Amino acid sequence: MAIKGQYLIDAARENGIYIPSLCNYPGIKPKGSCRICTVRVNGKIMTACTTPVADKMSVENNVKDIEELRKSIIELLFIEGNHFCPACEKSGNCELQALAYRYKIMVPRFPYSFPKRQVDATNPKLIKDQNRCILCKRCIRVIKDEKGRTIFAYRRRGKHVEIGLDPKIGKELSDETAINAMDVCPVGALLVREKGFDIPIGERKYDKTPIGNDIEHMKPTCFTNTNKNENNCSNMWVPSDH
Repeated sequence: MAIKGQYLIDAARENGIYIPSLCNYPGIKPKGSCRICTVRVNGKIMTACTTPVADKMSVENNVKDIEELRKSIIELLFIEGNHFCPACEKSGNCELQALAYRYKIMVPRFPYSFPKRQVDATNPKLIKDQNRCILCKRCIRVIKDEKGRTIFAYRRRGKHVEIGLDPKIGKELSDETAINAMDVCPVGALLVREKGFDIPIGERKYDKTPIGNDIEHMKPTCFTNTNKNENNCSNMWVPSDH
């Protein structure tokens, strides 16, 4: 059963239905930044990470137009930055790369922007590669220092917006916090010095298992399938609110 007030993406995950997302992070209040978790609820487009379950809610997930919308967002993230997967330290652990494989993206339909962005290596422990950052806000929302202060923040405006480290607090980062920041980032925008290749290529998370595979192999328990194809319970479902 879905818990009253539980967000759709969490309820789906617990019951074997995968809804992709790049900004959502367990235990942290959702922001709906990436929009990849878009679903259709009772005919309306909504983000699954910010929508609580409710009675009489009909949710469409893996239907053609929703999947095409997600694919286009992923493509836009690739062309908006400078993502060179074969040379990236996060390759194989990167959620954006893994979603590109899931949606069979070889070449984006949109022209590349090739923006001129910097690699900030001023911090003694963390390297911030602005070329790879997708502005998901995970690092801003999750990473705090021992006093609860935010270490990362937006700076600049419009197409020049980027996420930077607080120069003073950032220099006081513990090794544990730095590693946590690297792990929280869904792409290769945050790297701990000399840690990028601790796990060899070929032995990383998504080298062995496609993204979402662990969720989809769970047995669904709280959703009633309303799709005519009884073997696919992820297309359209009705969450039970209790």
